[in-house]
Amino acid sequence: MNYLAHAYLSFNNPGILTGNMISDFVKGKKQFDYPAIIQAGIRLHRAIDEYTDSHDATRELKEFFRADYRLYSGAFADVVYDHFLALDKQQFASDKALMDFSQQCYAQLENNSGWLGDRFGMMFPYMKTQNWLYNYQFDWAIGKSLEGVRRRSAYIEETAIAYDIFLRHKPAMSLCYDAFFPDVKKFAAARLEQLLK
Repeated sequence: MNYLAHAYLSFNNPGILTGNMISDFVKGKKQFDYPAIIQAGIRLHRAIDEYTDSHDATRELKEFFRADYRLYSGAFADVVYDHFLALDKQQFASDKALMDFSQQCYAQLENNSGWLGDRFGMMFPYMKTQNWLYNYQFDWAIGKSLEGVRRRSAYIEETAIAYDIFLRHKPAMSLCYDAFFPDVKKFAAARLEQLLK
C-alpha cells in the first residue's frame, strides 16, 4: 500500500487520514462501526485505489513488474509511487516539509489511536519510529517496503528482483508518476468534496 500517497491525499483532515490509512484492514460492514468522518476516509481510500488501478500510467508502471510478479505488480507500483511523491518538490518543497508532514500525520493518527484497529494499530508504532513516510525518498526504504509486501503476501518468495527492476528503471517509472499524480490529486480532492457534503 502506498501510505504516503494516501496520507497526502487526506488533505490535512485527521479523520479522513485515519480512515484512509486503516481502510485496507477494514472489511465489509465493519466500516460502519466508525464515526462518519473516518467512514469517509475509508471510502476515499477505496475510490483512490480504484482510480489508480484504472489509470494508464499505472498500467504502464505495472508492466515493469508483471513478468516476474504478476498480480502483485500493482502493489509494487504503489510503493514506487510513494518514492516519487516523497521526492516531488511540487508537493513537498523541501526535506523539512516532508519531515514536518510525516510528523504531523503520526501525531494525528496517535490522537485517533482508539480507531486504528488491531492490525494497523500493531503496525503503526513501527511506521512512526522508523519514519516510513519520510524515508520513502530513499532507495533503501523502497527495498524494505517491497519486502514488506512479500511478508504480507501468500505467493511472493523474494523481492530482490523487484528492487533491481526499480533501480534499473527509475527514470521511466518517474515519468509514469509524473503522468499520474496530478490526475489522482484532482480526483481525490473532488471525491473528498462529494463525501463531505
